[in-house]
Amino acid sequence: MARIRSSSAKAPCVYLRKHRKWPHSPYKTQWHQTFNQVLAMKSLKEAAAGATSQRRREEDPSKTGLLSPLVNSFSIYNCHPTPQAYHFVFKTLAKTSQLHDIPRVLDHLETVEQFETPEFILADLIKIYCNAREMEKAVDLFSRIPKFRIKRVAHAIEVFHRMIDDGFIVEAEICSFLLSSLCEQTDISSADVIGFFGQLRKLGFVPGLIDYANLMRFLVKGGYGNDAVDVLDQMKSDGIKPDIVCYNLVLKGSVDSRDFALADKVFDELLLYGLVPDIRTYNVYIDGLCKQGKMEVGRKMVASMQELGCKPDVATFNTLLAALSKIGNMEGARELTREMGRNGIGKDMQTYEMLIKLFTSRGEVLEACGLVEELLHKRLDGFNDGVAGNLICRLCRSGLTDKAVELIVHMAERNVCPGFGAWEAVLFSWGSKLDFPETAFMGLVDSVQIE
Repeated sequence: MARIRSSSAKAPCVYLRKHRKWPHSPYKTQWHQTFNQVLAMKSLKEAAAGATSQRRREEDPSKTGLLSPLVNSFSIYNCHPTPQAYHFVFKTLAKTSQLHDIPRVLDHLETVEQFETPEFILADLIKIYCNAREMEKAVDLFSRIPKFRIKRVAHAIEVFHRMIDDGFIVEAEICSFLLSSLCEQTDISSADVIGFFGQLRKLGFVPGLIDYANLMRFLVKGGYGNDAVDVLDQMKSDGIKPDIVCYNLVLKGSVDSRDFALADKVFDELLLYGLVPDIRTYNVYIDGLCKQGKMEVGRKMVASMQELGCKPDVATFNTLLAALSKIGNMEGARELTREMGRNGIGKDMQTYEMLIKLFTSRGEVLEACGLVEELLHKRLDGFNDGVAGNLICRLCRSGLTDKAVELIVHMAERNVCPGFGAWEAVLFSWGSKLDFPETAFMGLVDSVQIE
């Protein structure tokens, strides 16, 4: 007797057929890839052994090499060479005195492979070069560490410590390079950098002028001006005479930290050492004077530097202009720009933006418009649309909507967009003439606070 399957029994089967998860093909699983890599590694070792035997018979190093066997062995099994495979190749080349073939393998590792190279591979290779008295190649490889996708300097430091622990004498060039790389990092504390610098000194490393300058630059950039002064004192204790670059760094650190008494001391000291201040020295010192509100002293400093043969640049005048803008001194700003012209110094983007902001905030909108027109005529890049937008808003609030529209047209001709705030200000100024569709469109514009 035939059995008839009820509809209630059929539904689960339909569900199972729709949602059943069939086993993956073994050729797509991780274990299969690992197995292929094992087979490829075995093939590579056999090829290396054969190449070594051939080399011994023919005694011709030019006819052997392990880069091709490395690539071919893994290509046969449809997989990529592993870090362990490269490690094996390097060790084999070293044991068989084929150091000449290492650069080819290194270049392939750097330019072709995508994995992050384990630091122990490069550490062992540096040791190989050191043992072979190939110090120049060891230093070159150490300098190339970041190119092998080892992004953290901490890995390089680990390599450095491993070399020290294994009894290797590390060249001064490596210490300098590592210190320089460490000082370029943004996610490391000053205590770590200074601590590492102290470790290098204990190991016998004698830092030079550039090493001290790199360390001071890092400290000043990170806001550790007082630590930079300590480094300068240590530098002098070691018998190394600081140059003007070192003093400029320490001077900037003291000004940034608003330690103006220290800034005066540093400035007097560099003069006492017989160093000649350059434009950077004067600009930093004038910045310190302006931050103290000593505008007149700053202006006199500009005159003094000119008498000493150091011509001020646009950064010098921008520093003074920033101080005048902060207190809203329009007449002083006008006189300063005239002085720039007398000295043959043109305004840059920063100069224009400060002047436009100043005149706009003080209600001199037409003078600010003239500056915008001048800026657009010069076609300088990087104009802040917020500065122009604020000016356009001020024009509209002053009843000069037609002038605002004219300015927008000129900006559009130079591919400069004033921003939504400016458009909204123009629409609001014409609000009484708007019909319903235009009013609805205005509501789509992002709400912008008009100052």
